[in-house]
Amino acid sequence: MKHTLTKNRFLFLLIALVSLAVPFKASAAPKQEFYQLKIYHLKDQQQEDRLDKFLKDAYLPALHRAGVAKVGVFKPVADKANPSATAAEKLVYVFIPFKAADQVFKVEEKLKKDNAFATAGQEYLEAAFNNPVYQRMEVVLMQAFTGMPLFAAPKLNGTPADRIYELRSYEAATEKLHENKVAMFNNGEMEIFTRLGFNPVFYGQVKAGSKMPNLMYMTSFDNIASREEHWKAFGADPAWKKMSADPQYANNFLRADIYLLHPAAYSEI
Repeated sequence: MKHTLTKNRFLFLLIALVSLAVPFKASAAPKQEFYQLKIYHLKDQQQEDRLDKFLKDAYLPALHRAGVAKVGVFKPVADKANPSATAAEKLVYVFIPFKAADQVFKVEEKLKKDNAFATAGQEYLEAAFNNPVYQRMEVVLMQAFTGMPLFAAPKLNGTPADRIYELRSYEAATEKLHENKVAMFNNGEMEIFTRLGFNPVFYGQVKAGSKMPNLMYMTSFDNIASREEHWKAFGADPAWKKMSADPQYANNFLRADIYLLHPAAYSEI
């Protein structure tokens, strides 16, 4: 019995020594996700209703079956001061996060073989050329920034109708300046957004799209008043003032487009 205890103690000490000799390996950083942003251009409410039905009843469920966990669907905030400004065209933004670039194509192949999707989405998928569900569709492919490799569904208060999701698009004059702006985000700008409670959803470097070189990102707020308060705080933040005045980041974007959006009632983000 004594011999067994001594042997067990020896083995325990040996294992402990070996484990201490093995260098500690930090857990691998998450791989950067890829994002697909589909922008539907619609001519009227009828097309919007048809698209909503397709997305809610067919497309999102099919994406889930194909391995996509959550999908965001957003629509522009109405301009009450000038309603005619948005009357000419309706827009719907569909944000789809993928774990890797090849998943984009694998999901498309799975959808082609999904009989439930074909049945539920028939009205959209089999629409006649003179009665389409949309006028035009844009597709933007992005890779997540290293500083935020995974998207985050924000935790917001209030009703979805009041929530504001702000999508921003920053084009640069050259590829080098674009990479500089991406570095600016990774080297501190994202930290400021997080510290000030901007509830970032994603940051993405555009890999394919109609506007390049370009990056896009999305922040979120409980309501429009909260959005305005946050941007006021951002503009006054000492860390942002210092960073924005740094000569190494001068002229690193040419144009910024801002889109204020509400989540659709069935949006999952």
